[in-house]
Amino acid sequence: MIEQQQINELLQLQSSDKTVYSLYLDTDTAKESVEAIKLKARSLLNEAGAKDTADAEAIERYLDHGFSWKASGLALFSCDAGDFFRVFPTAVPFRNRLRLDNRPYLKPLIHLMEYYAHYGVILIDRVGARFLAFHLGDLQVAEGFMGEEVQKLKEGRGSATVGMRGGVGGARHENEVVRHNLRAAAAAANEFFKPKPIRRLFLGGTQETVAQLRDLLPKQLQSCIAGTFSIDMTAGDHEVREITLDMLAEANEQREKKLVEQMLTLKQRGDSAVTGLDDTLQAINEKRVQSLILSDGFHAPGYMHQGSGFMVANLTKSPLPPDELVPVDDVVSPAFNLTVAQGGHVEVIRGNPHLEEAGHIGAILRF
Repeated sequence: MIEQQQINELLQLQSSDKTVYSLYLDTDTAKESVEAIKLKARSLLNEAGAKDTADAEAIERYLDHGFSWKASGLALFSCDAGDFFRVFPTAVPFRNRLRLDNRPYLKPLIHLMEYYAHYGVILIDRVGARFLAFHLGDLQVAEGFMGEEVQKLKEGRGSATVGMRGGVGGARHENEVVRHNLRAAAAAANEFFKPKPIRRLFLGGTQETVAQLRDLLPKQLQSCIAGTFSIDMTAGDHEVREITLDMLAEANEQREKKLVEQMLTLKQRGDSAVTGLDDTLQAINEKRVQSLILSDGFHAPGYMHQGSGFMVANLTKSPLPPDELVPVDDVVSPAFNLTVAQGGHVEVIRGNPHLEEAGHIGAILRF
């Protein structure tokens, strides 16, 4: 599991005279063979001009002998001829990419944590339920609940009611048992998820049963519900994982659209938002950024002050003299890292035309 302290270690890694290799791979062997994936990694290293370097050799050695090839994704960071070497196998695949810089390239890794951290699933039927807690696509813990068996009573039997045949009374009894089971399942779900930092919750089962359970859940869990789906309660964990990962991607796509719309609306009102590289960098320098929002893959050259971390894309916008600034090939990556280090939230968004029209980058501000 990826921990925040590991992210903090990477955020603090910076070298003025050594190169940090940041490699992200799609290692899903259901889509490609191991050898084909290794070849893509070697191609990325060759294209970056890193062939036969000590770090490249350390990376290839790990892929040949250290990686288990059970995970669908891999984030790898190497520096100082492999003396600094960190690997993060993940249940979610990455887009293949390699970045060489004086600091780690963390956007895809932090993007993964924002998308897939801590979500829960409840599978429900008329008798029982299963509770599953996932983190970054990995199942962390699961529990089950079984209520009272629901028995269908024959015509003419059961708890007859005045003016009703026994069958009607039997149906009423069935419904009462189901309702009791669902109440108990909702209470058990609350106990299961209460100590867990669940951000989103998915409900699976028949449409009718899911709707009934939803109304019985505590308001805190109701507020986390991100979607529902039809499935048998005995479905395998892998099937549940694949369905909910797709639903997470869809839910996050809708959330991202709303976030961009919110930023642009605030900017239009002259409120607490900025767009474009110059104004966004200035807000980061002033530690005003609450949410940094940028297009996936966006990078731009700029200048930095090594002592303070001050960043600027346009020298005419800098209060510092040019001779105190160092040119960098990409100022967006350090802006990303500094925002996270300042406690800001970062969203990396793919394929949003409104964000691209606004300069590929912007921010919602704290003040």
